[in-house]
Amino acid sequence: MNEYIKLIRINQWVKNFFIFAPVFFAFQIPAWPAVLNAILAFIGFSFAASSIYIINDWKDIDSDRLHPTKKNRPLAKGTVPVKNAFILFSILIVSGFGIYIFALKYLPATLLLLFYFVMNLAYSLKLKQIPIVDICIVATGFIIRLFIGSIVTSSHLSYWIIIMTFLLALLLVIGKRRHDVIIYEETNQKMRKSIAGYNLEFLNAIIIITVSTIIMCYVMYTISPDITHRNGEYLYLTALFVFLGFFRYLQAIFVEKKGSNPTRLIIRDRFLQITIALWFISFVAISLIFRYS
Repeated sequence: MNEYIKLIRINQWVKNFFIFAPVFFAFQIPAWPAVLNAILAFIGFSFAASSIYIINDWKDIDSDRLHPTKKNRPLAKGTVPVKNAFILFSILIVSGFGIYIFALKYLPATLLLLFYFVMNLAYSLKLKQIPIVDICIVATGFIIRLFIGSIVTSSHLSYWIIIMTFLLALLLVIGKRRHDVIIYEETNQKMRKSIAGYNLEFLNAIIIITVSTIIMCYVMYTISPDITHRNGEYLYLTALFVFLGFFRYLQAIFVEKKGSNPTRLIIRDRFLQITIALWFISFVAISLIFRYS
């Protein structure tokens, strides 16, 4: 059973919490129907995303067996038969779309999920072999999560939040590509075909540019008129923790070589966890003080 849980990558479901982001940044207590919709959207999206992971692992069985960590994935390792994997794929995709069609009943959200599924299916089968296109597709998936969350909860999305989400997702996937390039340069084994279009100098430059742009966008978000009107003029102070968080991430990938799995890094790194918690607390506290002062 544990191997099947690994196959659907439940640990990656943390990415799907971006569906709840529009509710948080709207900074309004949502009605219960909106909360329920967000929960259902999260579950359905997670099922659909896990089905894509199965296709991706099936397509990459041979290359994963050459990877130092991916070789332990259930399909590459042989602990889950391919036939059983496709049965699980069918169950997940039917369940995921079933939730959106029969429980949520939001046509735009269902169409976005369909677009996500088709886009990532194309990514798994072909597009991930194309440099730059591969990382942009992954980042676009996070934007789709945001839009779905906005639709099912009727929450307004700031343009700055959309831009920052795309860039943040782009940063995380670039970190993974950077780790693959390091492995390629050390072992001369290509973990993925798109690696030929990357090198450390190129990826390091993109990382620095992306981090700088995210920080700038966050500051602009905190001082934008609609945000200062709703959350107060001191929200920019929370940028301190944004700086600290990104500095720690850069330290992890450049100094400690921990960029192979950004999700795992966030889950396990105590410094990042504390920084994120302090950002969240300060964001909420400043907003509440403004509203009730």
